[in-house]
Amino acid sequence: MKHIDVLIIGGGPIGIACGIEAKKAGLSYLIIEKGCLVNSLYHYPINMQFFSSSERLELDDIPFISAENKPRRKEALEYYRRVTHLHQLSIHLFETVLGVHKQAEGHFEIETSKDRYNATHVIVATGFYDFPNLLNIPGENLPKVSHYYNDPHYYAHMEVVVVGASNSSVDAALECYRKGAKVTMIVRDSAISSHVKYWVKPDIENRIAEGAIQVYYNSQLTAINPATVTLEQQGKFITLSNDFVLALTGYRPDFNFLRQLGITNQNEVDLLPTFNAETMETNISNLYLAGVVCGGLNTHTWFIENSRVHAQLIIRHITQR
Repeated sequence: MKHIDVLIIGGGPIGIACGIEAKKAGLSYLIIEKGCLVNSLYHYPINMQFFSSSERLELDDIPFISAENKPRRKEALEYYRRVTHLHQLSIHLFETVLGVHKQAEGHFEIETSKDRYNATHVIVATGFYDFPNLLNIPGENLPKVSHYYNDPHYYAHMEVVVVGASNSSVDAALECYRKGAKVTMIVRDSAISSHVKYWVKPDIENRIAEGAIQVYYNSQLTAINPATVTLEQQGKFITLSNDFVLALTGYRPDFNFLRQLGITNQNEVDLLPTFNAETMETNISNLYLAGVVCGGLNTHTWFIENSRVHAQLIIRHITQR
């Protein structure tokens, strides 16, 4: 079993950044990604536009040139592919980490779906996009329900319920509406989220105001049936005819995986994992967190643009030791 200095779990932008820094520091390393390169970005909606401008998504000062100031999914996929190729990063794709076990000697043994590895340090940069926040209501498992949104054409001329009022929900509602869908939004709060992209928020509010998109505020779905949905609004139950439900209620890190690694939480309210903000080291020596996985349930606190620095903090701490 070959020994490496750093094993990085997750081949998204932050995992790539960690690989770049490890290579620059002369460390042996390996990135393991369970899907394709930048797997989470690949599964973003096909027309998705980032909130961040392109220069804030750059790695290692490699220019990110996009047609607009704020790049789209397709451009990001191409950019991170080129960065990976430019640095000739050591990365294994479509390989799943099954377990990470710390040995008495202080190193880690990592078991994957394809092999076993031995590493002195492990970095977890797994993101959060693979685990949706479930509604936990009857009918959520019906084929008409999806926690992910991709292409609006699929919903053309259909009756679509969109659950949520965040960026993903608003984008889906507007795109489906413009493809001819009858769109109804179910919003838990009393207004569209203030975090919605500033150039999109007026659009959705105007479509709601003119009645093109129907919305139920202070509401939540209570049941999903093959041809209808039922919602509750301030004690009143309403049934709507329906073809598809887009339950875009957010996502969360794989907390079970973090617990299996032995990582504790700072508190049990937002499940914020324990780590040193100056080094990103967890409560387990030589085990680090990087990227949005650091946010617990507060997934809106970390983005590519403000977590790129995690790679430098971690590798600096490793080399200084």
